[in-house]
Amino acid sequence: MTLGNLMTRNPVTVSLDDTLGAVRDIFERHHFHHVLVVDGPQLVGVVSDRDLLKALSPNLGLPSETSRDLATLKKRVHQIMTRDLIVLKEDATVREAIELFNSHRISCIPIVDAHRAPVGILSWRDILKAIARGEPPRS
Repeated sequence: MTLGNLMTRNPVTVSLDDTLGAVRDIFERHHFHHVLVVDGPQLVGVVSDRDLLKALSPNLGLPSETSRDLATLKKRVHQIMTRDLIVLKEDATVREAIELFNSHRISCIPIVDAHRAPVGILSWRDILKAIARGEPPRS
């Protein structure tokens, strides 16, 4: 089984200059854990929900919220994104993905084409869902 069978196709992307407020809205609306960052058609980064939580003020939405707290929503994606990406192509095997998840501290793998444009995203949850459906991952 290849990753093309497991990945989420047409991932949501944001640009380098989108705000963290926009990313927060995407996460809240779609219950995503990752969003891919593109510069034109090319993948350049990833923002996780953890990255976002670290960057935003913990006082947002509280009575103690200040204008300084609200300003964290105006930070730009490029300020917090992960740039050193580990990617695979959609013809990669599930075994390759599992090896990457086990050897690196990552929770998603962007799937890219030959031009490094994102075509999908794979999380370890996608692999577990396939196993639960009775689709054992093969090499």
